[in-house]
Amino acid sequence: MTGQGSGGNVIAAICSFFIPGLGQLVQGRLLAAAWFFISVSACYALAATVILIFMWVPGALLHLWSIISAARFKPEEEG
Repeated sequence: MTGQGSGGNVIAAICSFFIPGLGQLVQGRLLAAAWFFISVSACYALAATVILIFMWVPGALLHLWSIISAARFKPEEEG
């Protein structure tokens, strides 16, 4: 992948749209992928309960952040 706006980043953003963190996984960013997947899943799971229904808001914001992070990723230049 050559950087922001590349086809790889578009594919990664689309992947993150469906499953949070999948785009980061496609880009090889394992820690970020795990963090996004676990945090968004936890928020959505808590929102599924009647008591903590407001948790969908931070879950949706984290999900959006996951998509934007995948789309704007710039790999470090080597050499």
